[in-house]
Amino acid sequence: MTTTCHTIRHRCARSLLRLALAGPLILVAFSALADCARVIEVPLAPIGLSVTSSGTLLSGIYPELLETLGAREKCQFSLVPVPRSRQEFLFESGQADMLIPASRTPKRDQLGVFIPLVRNRAMLISIRAPRVPFKNFQELLDAKSSRVAVVRGFDYGPAYQGLLLALQKQGRLVQEVDAISLARLLKSGVVAYTIMAPSILAGSVQADARIEDLSDKLQYDAMQELPWGESGLYLSNTALNEQERAQLQEMFQRSGVSDLVWKGFQRYYRTEVLKESIRPL
Repeated sequence: MTTTCHTIRHRCARSLLRLALAGPLILVAFSALADCARVIEVPLAPIGLSVTSSGTLLSGIYPELLETLGAREKCQFSLVPVPRSRQEFLFESGQADMLIPASRTPKRDQLGVFIPLVRNRAMLISIRAPRVPFKNFQELLDAKSSRVAVVRGFDYGPAYQGLLLALQKQGRLVQEVDAISLARLLKSGVVAYTIMAPSILAGSVQADARIEDLSDKLQYDAMQELPWGESGLYLSNTALNEQERAQLQEMFQRSGVSDLVWKGFQRYYRTEVLKESIRPL
């Protein structure tokens, strides 16, 4: 069949256009699939070195994970690059089968089944400078002369969302489409702080020559409202039927999958970055 995507590195133009326009899902039968009855639709957004994109070519920790599992389990994943906010929208509206990677939040728990793969935490990140580290959100809110940038579509739970609302009321919130754009604002001094997992920003800086000099200049502050939690993936309650969801859940919960993810982080990131933000389960 000429429209078949033979590997995750060669996506169908049909799938790309469908997700880009957020149109209805069109199921395509693949006779070569033994374990999955259909292609699993997975929009992916660039995020540090976990997911990188060059045109329609995706690579990084999670594309490699899905490629490995797809070959091993005879289950094909159609991966399409989208902005993070678009990825979140497609999952929330039931037009994507999976959301990966994703931190666990109460809002997302209502939309799908969560499967943890690593432990992580977000932190307050700034350019290193002599100052007393902030310990909580209130101290950040009290620093009213400093602007804070975040990536649109990132979610680290109710306290984080409450902080964004408070910063917005103060006129201090800047929202960017990705971590690279945000890092450029940080470097230029347009914003003073950001909140995200250190591995995301460190990976983005490492991958872009315009900002790679930030690598050794970043300061990470742990915040009381951002404890260690879990990061992994969500399986949609809407886009997947019960049988598909159970099959994928069993696949990702098998022993060894979380080890693959952790080994991927160790391959891509320096130890000093991982110790601040990522741990194995």
